[in-house]
Amino acid sequence: MNLPENPFKRALAGHRRQLGAFLALADSHSTELMAAAGFDWLLIDWEHAPNDLRLVLAQLQALAGYPVAPVLRLPDHDAARIKQVLDLGVQSLLAPMVDSAEQARALVAAMHYPPRGIRGVGAGMARAARWGAVTDYYAKAPGELCLAVQIETRAGLDALDAIATVDGVDGVFLGPADLAAALGHLGQPTHPEVRAAIEAALPRIRAAGKAAGVYCADAQIAADYAALGASFFLIAADAILLRTAAVAAISRFQS
Repeated sequence: MNLPENPFKRALAGHRRQLGAFLALADSHSTELMAAAGFDWLLIDWEHAPNDLRLVLAQLQALAGYPVAPVLRLPDHDAARIKQVLDLGVQSLLAPMVDSAEQARALVAAMHYPPRGIRGVGAGMARAARWGAVTDYYAKAPGELCLAVQIETRAGLDALDAIATVDGVDGVFLGPADLAAALGHLGQPTHPEVRAAIEAALPRIRAAGKAAGVYCADAQIAADYAALGASFFLIAADAILLRTAAVAAISRFQS
């Protein structure tokens, strides 16, 4: 049995546009619905959504039959948790709140086996290696792992150039909501100062040879960011889409 290739990693390396959405409902049925909608990638969110290992597994299984790349956003930088989700078969990770090159290097180490990293060895019991059916897993797995780090604080912005040059980091993703809070504009992700920070960061990420990403639900702003080098985007969230449609439906009848 062959190890699945990672289309998201290849798309980031080629700086090809990738449109994605948050999966925040922590449900395999809604995840499969989103998989059929046409997104290039879907982000299983474990930072703000009520996920756990078994729910992540169920969502990976729901996505497996669709031409969409699954990515998991971690709740933290815990190396043991990273080992567990990689063994589940996650190939692409988005790590939140990365403030330094040291943190980025630690994340890379957590994803890789020795001597490069510290990941524990147990592929024979892991879905990632199809319980030993992928006989060359240890040789092939490192080339399919993808790490994007999220810049969301002043410290992260200050360390951006160093973070973007870390070997093993495939992409750098800018989080406007937390950046807005860090810059004193809580709840205003499109504030001019926040946009200016993002617009200044995107070319620096591309200059380092890494893919640049950003969350943006406005098509025109996303086009502006793309012109500055952004190539992978989160443009929606399942929970927000559902609520928006529900409110619109009841409003039509109430009026």
